[in-house]
Formats: sequence, C-alpha cells, structure tokens
Amino acid sequence: MKRSGKSEWFMSLRQVQFLIGIGFLYIVFVSLLLPFVFKSVSYDDQDYYDDQEMLKSASFDMFPLTSEQELHEKDGPISTNVTKIGFLRKVKNPMFSSLKFDDVNVSKSGFGAIHKSAIEAFLVGRKYWEELELSGFELPSLENFSSSGNYSKEMCRDSVTLTGSLFRKRGNVIVLPCGMTLGSHVTVVGRPRQGHLEENPRISLLKPGQNLMVSQFMMELQGLKTVDGEDPPRILHFNPRLKGDWSGKPVIEMNTCYRMQWGLAHRCEGWRSRIDEETVDGKVQCEKWIRDDDGSEETKTSWWLNRMIGRTKKVRYDWPFPFEEGKLFVLTLSAGLEGYHISVDGRHITSFPYRTGFALEDATGLSLKGDVDVNAIFAGSLPSTHPSFDPQRNLEMLDKWKTPPLREAPIHLFIGVLSAGNHFAERMAVRKSWMQYDVVKSSHVVPRFFVALHARKEVNAELKKEADFFGDIVIVTYMDNYDLVVLKTVAICEYGVRTASAKYIMKCDDDTFIRVDAVLGEANKIDDGKSLYLGNINYYHKPLRYGKWAVTYEEWPEEDYPPYANGPGYILSSDIAEFIASEFEKHALKLFKMEDVSMGLWVEQFNKTKPVEYVHSLKFCQFGCIDGYYTAHYQSPRQMLCMWNKLQLHGRIECCNMR
Repeated sequence: MKRSGKSEWFMSLRQVQFLIGIGFLYIVFVSLLLPFVFKSVSYDDQDYYDDQEMLKSASFDMFPLTSEQELHEKDGPISTNVTKIGFLRKVKNPMFSSLKFDDVNVSKSGFGAIHKSAIEAFLVGRKYWEELELSGFELPSLENFSSSGNYSKEMCRDSVTLTGSLFRKRGNVIVLPCGMTLGSHVTVVGRPRQGHLEENPRISLLKPGQNLMVSQFMMELQGLKTVDGEDPPRILHFNPRLKGDWSGKPVIEMNTCYRMQWGLAHRCEGWRSRIDEETVDGKVQCEKWIRDDDGSEETKTSWWLNRMIGRTKKVRYDWPFPFEEGKLFVLTLSAGLEGYHISVDGRHITSFPYRTGFALEDATGLSLKGDVDVNAIFAGSLPSTHPSFDPQRNLEMLDKWKTPPLREAPIHLFIGVLSAGNHFAERMAVRKSWMQYDVVKSSHVVPRFFVALHARKEVNAELKKEADFFGDIVIVTYMDNYDLVVLKTVAICEYGVRTASAKYIMKCDDDTFIRVDAVLGEANKIDDGKSLYLGNINYYHKPLRYGKWAVTYEEWPEEDYPPYANGPGYILSSDIAEFIASEFEKHALKLFKMEDVSMGLWVEQFNKTKPVEYVHSLKFCQFGCIDGYYTAHYQSPRQMLCMWNKLQLHGRIECCNMR
C-alpha cells in the first residue's frame, strides 16, 4: 500500500513538471511573436478605439449608413487594405461599414428636410437594431412553431367582424393584423349624424362669433407608428363633408399623411374627373353626383353669351350625395392593383391611387371618427399570413442559392439591388433567375441586395437570418421609407468602389429582371478610361407640381431636372461612384427624395470636372417589359422565373404576362 502511494505521488509530480515545461515554451513563443502581432494589428486596434470614442460621443446629429462586408472577410483571407477617409469608419463587426452625417451639412446643403428625416430614421433604426441584438434576433412568439421549425398554423384570420358596440369599445379602430393585400376589402355599415354648430374657425372659416352647421366624418387606413410622440401614418384619409366646407357644397377629400406631413389633397366635389386625369384600375378618381342641366340642350351661341357675361349655370337637378344625415349607408373600401376604390350602397364613388412609399401590408388598422355612428364593420379577403413570416413560405434555404464570397480578382460589374425588408419572395425570385447567370456565378458580376430596417421587428429578425444564410444582403441600419431610398443608392456606390472594387456599378430594383450578359456587353462598348452613365435617360423633364409624384418648389426650386436615367436600372463607371461617395463624406452631396433624379444631379456635377459619356437606350425598360429588353421593370416573382425559363430553355428574349 505504501509503495502504491509513493508511485502515485511520483506520477503527479511528473505531470506538474510537464505542465510547467509547456507553460515555459508558450511564454517563449508568445514573446517572440508579440512584436509582429502588434505591428500587424495596430491599425485595426486604432480604428476600434476610434469607433468606441465615436459611439461614446454620438449625439442626435450623428447619421451613419451601414452596409454588409461579412462574406469576403469571413470566407476569404483577412483584408488589410482598409481605406480610412473622412467619415468612413471600419467597425469591429465585419458585416458593416459606416458613413457619418452631421447637422452642419443640413444647414448648408439646401435640402435640410430630407437630411433631418435621414438622421431621425437612423436613430429609430439604431434603436430597433440594438433591441434585436439584445434579443438574439429571435422572433417574439414561439408558440406557433412546430417541431420542424416551421409555423404550424396561420398567424392571422382572413376576415374580421365587429359589431358597432365592440368597435366603439376598441377605440373606433378595427385591427388588420396582417395588413391588406390585392382584393382585400372593408365594409362599414353606419349612419351620419345630424349637423351641429361648429365654432372652430379653422373648420368653419367664418368671422369670430359666427357659426356654421357641420356634419363630417373621417375614415382612415393607418399604419404602425414610426417615431414615439408622432401620430401613426395615415395611408388613406377619407373625409366626406356632408354640409360642405369653404366651397359651400358637399365634398369628399382624400389624402395621406406620413411623419406628420400631409400630402397633396384630392377633392371630389360632385363633378366627374376630367378626361385627361389618370384613372385607377380603369375607374375615375371622382364620380359625378350633380347635374347642371334640365334636360334641354343649350345652343352654342347662348353658352358663349352666358360665359362672356359671367352668368353662372344653375344646378337644376342633383344626384344624391353618397351620404345623408340620419340615413344608413353601406360603404366598401377595396384594394385594387393601382389604388383604393370606395363604393357606397353599391355605387362607385371615388378611387385613390396608391401613394409612393406605402405597401398594402402597411395598412394595419382602419379607424372611423367624427359625426358618424357605426352599426357594424367587416373586413374580408385579408392575407392570412403576416408579411413577417413570409420567409417560411418563400425562402428556399438551399446551398445552391447561396452567393459566393467576394474574390480578390477584379470585378467587372457590381449590381446593387434596392429591396425592402419584407420582400422575401422578390429576393428569392432574383436568386433563382438572373443571379444564376454563369458570369454571376463566376464572380465577374457581383450582385447584392441593399435593405434598410422594417417597422416590424420580426421582419428584421428574419432578414438577419436570411442575410447570414445567403450572404447576398447589405443591411443599411436606418428605418426604411421611400423618401430615403437615395441613401441606399449612396451605399451602393460606396460599396461598389470601396468594397467590391468594381469597374462598373449598376443600380436596379428587386422587381427588375436583368439580362446581365447584354447589360455588361453594352457597358464594355465604352473605351476604357471614359466616364459612363448608361440607361434610359430622360432629358428636359420638368417636376410635377401636383398628383402623386408632386414636388414642391422648396424640394426642387428649378423648372427642369438634370438629365437622369430611370431608376429601375442604370450603370455608372467607378470614377463617378467614387465621386459620389467622396462628396457624401465631405457633406457636399445634395440629397433629393427621387433617387434617380439625385443621380442625374450628381453625374451633372461630376461632368463639370471630367466629361461623361451619356448613353441612352430604350431597352432599359422603365414600365413593364418589351421584347428585346436589357432590363424589365415591375416584374412579379412569377414573371421573373418565367422570363428566366424562356431564356434557358428556348433562348428567347420575351416577356411573360402572368402576375
């Protein structure tokens, strides 16, 4: 027993001596290697400390724009060729690069409103992103997952019904949990109240002490709040005024409101829309409900005479205004392809085209307030799946759809694809169609989706998972809206020249089908060294001062736009893209809410220092698709796959008609 104990003690002593020897060798190894380690990483460490100081001193003046750089650094060799210019900062997370924007530029640029909106959008986006990082990018509710990881039941009902009393108990709001989709409709059974004396001069427009009889109500499609302290966006504001307003006649007014800013109001005053006005799904925007004749024909002579002497034409007969005090009505709001349609008691009354920046799924609630009593409300044909969970249905998590990492060899063409957070189906269709070109798979052409943050946190969580798996998404961490799409374009230019080091940079949308071989061939026709701006270029276009594309004089004071290529697809040479990124850093880049016009403005500025080759081609289709296209816009996911199949199976450059 004693010999055994002595043997165990001797063995443990040998083990201790062995560990001490290993420790001594490790210390010698580290001491020899340490100088080389410090020498090789000193720059990155300084960037890290600079970034920490930047974050500590960050204020509400700060506006970073981030983009993904993970793939080529994660799967390839570590890049030591890092550019540190102005506001470009190498962040510790290799997925993102940063651009900084401060309020000094806001006062100098002349476009302070959009700059201020950009700063606020980033602040909201940063808050969302931090919350997602803390939650580990997990979806908020797990009870609907099956054991296989897929959703076991639908998240939303396809119809919602409320009685009048329940509707009032819920704050006069009916919730549309998954928003709306094509064909969705909401039917309201209600009764306008009798007119009442209105003392508010802003409504009555009368002198102090005078009163006006008023009966009006407001029906609104509302979205999610974007910023604390602000009202939710009004995607559609429908306001019938039974007693009339300053016009003295019954009127219906429609509008939208985003970030507390109203758009251009659309009024229906009883006259049918003009022939030259745009229709909505073939329906006029305003139906006629008054008549100005007594059945007898007026001669041209008497008509001209009455007009010359200023005699007004009497309204002899009235069609009934759609709403009447104390009378029951049945109103139906339906979502069409081009806009919302409203009918009352089975008769079409008005149509309102979709305003840019809103999607059908954004309409998550409908409210009614004012001089109306609601008896019942019914919403039907609603989407049964929340847009946040569409990836479960649309994304194919297969390795064959993954994008190869950036390579060190030169890239001929970098394609930045503008996309929205919840456009899972659109991105998947692009991956399965034109991103399968051999020239793309060989990395001579590199596409990336540029996506900002969505108002729904679940969408952002799914987006992060999608980005991690496919490796083709650049996340720009600001809260997405149409007016700030221009920031994604700046990010595309910066990424294309600073990260991808591409010869040409192309911008397109996620509903644009690209014949990559033809587009690259057109760009290569230009001699090396020349600056290129290639696309379907508009010359001498004037800003529209009314309608859904209205631009105020404050936003654009000039009478003409510079020559600009239509947004669905255009190409820049790398020197122009570098100029844009550099000007942004120096606070010298003017931002405009229409990103294609902004690009035209920037190219015009660059053209003053170096001649630009403007190349115009109608084959970069702005609306839809034409045979022989280079790019085709407004293509649904099904059309994308159909066009790709035609190219692969038959070699035909044809359009597909199905949606």
